[in-house]
This record gives sequence, C-alpha cells and structure tokens, in this order.
Amino acid sequence: MFELDPRLENDTVAVTKFALSQVLLMRDARYPWLILVPARPGLRELHDLDTAGRAALMEEIARASRALEDLYAPDKINVGALGNIVAHRAGDAAWPGPVWGHGAPEDYAPDDLAATVARIGAALA
Repeated sequence: MFELDPRLENDTVAVTKFALSQVLLMRDARYPWLILVPARPGLRELHDLDTAGRAALMEEIARASRALEDLYAPDKINVGALGNIVAHRAGDAAWPGPVWGHGAPEDYAPDDLAATVARIGAALA
C-alpha cells in the first residue's frame, strides 16, 4: 500500500489526485510549487515505472504545468525530479535540500492556502 512520506505530508497540502499521482502544493507562498508523487508503493525512481506509467506521469506533469501557466503566467515552468529530502543517496552533500534552494519558506495564510488549493484544483479538473 502506498504511503506518502511524512515530510511531504507535513510540508504540503493535497490539491487533487490524478490517475497515477497525488498532486500536492508546497506550503511556501513565495512559489506556486506543485509536487506530483506517483502513488505506487515502493517506487523510488522514475525509471522504475513501466513504459505506460512513465508516459502517464509525463502527461500529468504537462497537465499540471499547463494549469500553472494558465493561473500564474510565469516566464518559465521548471520541472524537476527531486528526492533529496524524502529519500537521498548516502553522502549527498546537498541533503536535505536541492542544490539551488535558499531562504526560509513562507507559509500561506489559512484563507490564502484554501483559495490557492481551490484555484489550482479547478484548473486541473
């Protein structure tokens, strides 16, 4: 059975579920940062998905990216595969964060969080 890592559960709020992935919003109001977590037990790497699973994940990433483009009109959408915090390689010098991360997260105000989740959820529907 799939279980979301406790760190992700703590640092995010659920937006919706796709066929493969849980869609989470990072609790940092500075960035509209979505995290897609394929809900497959024991999955550690993207290449561990079968061909259909990898294709499904790419479509879900595209769907989330389009929704963020529509809502926020960013100059660029950045997509990456991170695992430094919830899983990492022994001796990873950047752990527990990504190499480009900086600054302290700023949590959403409760009303702003609910409104942001609702807006993104509607855009993803």
